[in-house]
Amino acid sequence: MASSIFSKFCSVSLLLLGALISAGFRIFGLKSGNMAMALAIEEVDSMALLPFGSASGIDSFVRLPQCGGPRPTVAESVGVCYASSGSNLPSATEVVQLYKNNSIGKMRIYNPSEAILNALQGSNIEVVVGIPNTDLEHVVNLSSAANWVQRNIQAYISHVKFRYIAIGNDVHPSDSFAGYVLPAIRSIYGAISAANLQDQIKVSTVISISLLSNSSFPPSIGSFSSEARGFIEPIVSFLAENGSPLLANVYPYFTYTDIARTISLDYALFMQSPALAIRDGNFMYNSLFESMVDALYAALEKSGGNEVSIVISESGWPSSEGTAATIENAGTYYRNLINFVQSGTPRRPGRAIETYLFSMFDENLKPPEIEKHFGLFTPNKKPKYQLSFS
Repeated sequence: MASSIFSKFCSVSLLLLGALISAGFRIFGLKSGNMAMALAIEEVDSMALLPFGSASGIDSFVRLPQCGGPRPTVAESVGVCYASSGSNLPSATEVVQLYKNNSIGKMRIYNPSEAILNALQGSNIEVVVGIPNTDLEHVVNLSSAANWVQRNIQAYISHVKFRYIAIGNDVHPSDSFAGYVLPAIRSIYGAISAANLQDQIKVSTVISISLLSNSSFPPSIGSFSSEARGFIEPIVSFLAENGSPLLANVYPYFTYTDIARTISLDYALFMQSPALAIRDGNFMYNSLFESMVDALYAALEKSGGNEVSIVISESGWPSSEGTAATIENAGTYYRNLINFVQSGTPRRPGRAIETYLFSMFDENLKPPEIEKHFGLFTPNKKPKYQLSFS
């Protein structure tokens, strides 16, 4: 468990293409925008902006009925992030019970808290456990990495189902600790291999799609920015060599609010009419989310990661304190996201996308105000939306 309280504020400035002509439709870039990262207690989570274009020249969008609705949804590929930047949240034992009561079979945590790992024992919940950015330098050392694995993984492995170890979260190439990410991945992987757990637990990192270039629309021309390539391409090589996925935080909400004048809310909420689908070669896109994910897949392919899969480590929509931030819109986004990820994207059809919704609870210690309202549940464990995980 992290012993210190720290804050990280990140501003991402976005400036995209003015206009392109592609496959008969116009593409406009983002205005400049920025988002503050959250104050974190015991973890750093993130809500990442995408440097991503939008399709314009489409004069109208048809609002379809919400996908999902009241019918049950099979959502084995969907988990929920457990972030705990709140002074009024339930105990770890109560949290795990709430996951079980709602048939949520996957959890992402941002550091190996002893309380939550103890509570997870025997739960059968699959866990993504993070190593915070502030700890990356420490675990580069092979002995320290082995101690970390022994203390936080091997000590619980007989009763806790670890799925991934996420080395860092939303690290940008300009960050002071960026140079520690790949060495830390290698050290932790070495320690996992020494414990003969390399086939059971995959080691990776979590990126923001802001690592894509400003010209990553349409999705087929997605690529990592020149600044990011030296940082991300060796990581992609490691993932490809070891059969590990790349974890990515994907937030259509922040992209939509930055370019609300040129993109429809329906497109951000998975509700655009198929008749108005955006064509990219042989692929058709009905939602911003799938466009974002396929842009990242295109970038991976250009960087030697053809076989590297993507896990969506965070995605969510706020219920208050922002543009289009309402209970109705957030509920629509989460329901439609749960449904969508079962069948994959145009670039990877028929392949469910493992996805972690952000987040389990509203967190009253998160600045700015909007980031307090991403919870699926209130701190008193009441659901904000009708969602089905089984």
